[in-house]
Amino acid sequence: MIQRLSAFDMFKIGIGPSSSHTMGPWIAARHFVDELFVDEQVFDGQVFDELGSRAADVERVTVDLYGSLAKTGKGHGTDVAVQLGLCGYDPKTFDAGSIAPVLEQIAARKTIRVAESEVRFEAAKDIRFQVDQQLPEHPNGMRFIAALAGGERRQAVFYSVGGGFVVREGEDVSKRHRVDLPFPIDSSSDLLEHCDRESIGISDVVMRNERAWRSDEEIISGLGEIRETMMRCIHRGCLAEGTLPGGLNVQRRASRVAHELLGEACPLDVDVWQTKLTGQTHDFRRVLDWVTCFALAVNEENAAFGQVVTAPTNGAAGVVPAVLMYFECFCQPTSDAYLKFLLTAAEIGCIFKKGATISAAMGGCQAEIGVSSAMAAAALTEGLGGSPRQATMAAEIAMEHHLGLTCDPIGGLVQIPCIERNAFGAIKAITASQIALGRDPSDARVSLDAVVRTMWETAQDMNSKYKETSEGGLAIQVPVNISEC
Repeated sequence: MIQRLSAFDMFKIGIGPSSSHTMGPWIAARHFVDELFVDEQVFDGQVFDELGSRAADVERVTVDLYGSLAKTGKGHGTDVAVQLGLCGYDPKTFDAGSIAPVLEQIAARKTIRVAESEVRFEAAKDIRFQVDQQLPEHPNGMRFIAALAGGERRQAVFYSVGGGFVVREGEDVSKRHRVDLPFPIDSSSDLLEHCDRESIGISDVVMRNERAWRSDEEIISGLGEIRETMMRCIHRGCLAEGTLPGGLNVQRRASRVAHELLGEACPLDVDVWQTKLTGQTHDFRRVLDWVTCFALAVNEENAAFGQVVTAPTNGAAGVVPAVLMYFECFCQPTSDAYLKFLLTAAEIGCIFKKGATISAAMGGCQAEIGVSSAMAAAALTEGLGGSPRQATMAAEIAMEHHLGLTCDPIGGLVQIPCIERNAFGAIKAITASQIALGRDPSDARVSLDAVVRTMWETAQDMNSKYKETSEGGLAIQVPVNISEC
């Protein structure tokens, strides 16, 4: 059975710059610590018994990073994430402004606080980037090792498979989220069959499925938190100025663009700011500039280790919020229309994850920006009154024009070309929606399922140097000196 996924699996609140290289290792480190100090290990309902210890027994913790995590981990802050995870911090609630003080304390003391015990730890020695090795199950592999008193060792291997999802070595992911859904969905054809039979929209199907996990109040509250986090991320990006960290000396642009469009500095109050946006003129060029600004704002925040929402990943976190903001500011939706927007977007992301991948280390940037564009296109189409078949057509169109997109970040940083690609993904999503809304779905020659299969086949054929390794494409054309994140 294919793993059952919720909208809240697709949308996760966390810290940038990468869901696979930052959030995933952070979550994996927390799991390792949780497992280390109990007698019977349970990871997502499955028992693993090779760990189990007492905090006082642990003398040192080391971490080996493999594959893409090793090759671009410095630029993505993987070493930072691992340390914060070992300390037990939650990426959803952690204050991004506290990253530097925590790391400075670890470096000064040469210890790390693991499960209430001070354990010897030096990041430069104990986080090892194994750039010439790769573990068998996924390019984003990591091994955590705890050295115990008396010479014993406890270890566990995890894989960060994209979008903040983490899989433990030997885990059967189909056993996760074991629920009986009223409308099980493994493909877009399943989704459309449910919509046709019940005469309801995509978001209605997803909402009924979500009730297998949560109450209506929890769903609405959770989606509200997701939307609020997205909007505040855009707002912060439109306020922030300066240079992004990492060594590329990339200047933030969203604040300048927003200032020029508003004719004044962005208001510090997010509600006042959003009110001003809805009063903007709607000529094509200004709307285009605003959508670009929204996407840049999110991914500049992401690159600066800010709080973002995976949609479906951090590297592609700007597309869905940018199109959602476009929808709310320029399309006059009802006040709760964002609920249907997010539910629809999430389901399209789930279909791609089940049928292909949302990991750039597995599929290149088509798996991130391409999927996010498809998610936004379908959500906007449903929000504008399109049918389920028009919504899936929009998703197909958006992905069709991202097929083969490589992931070649300069310096391993989620900056060039990643930030601008979010703007292009958002614009393509809006264009795909407009095309789908103007067409009869019966005229479509390519289904969403067909493009999902094609994306996965393209991913498998793609040379590994174009899969988030910084060993090909733009990454080897621009010499850089990457500094510590």
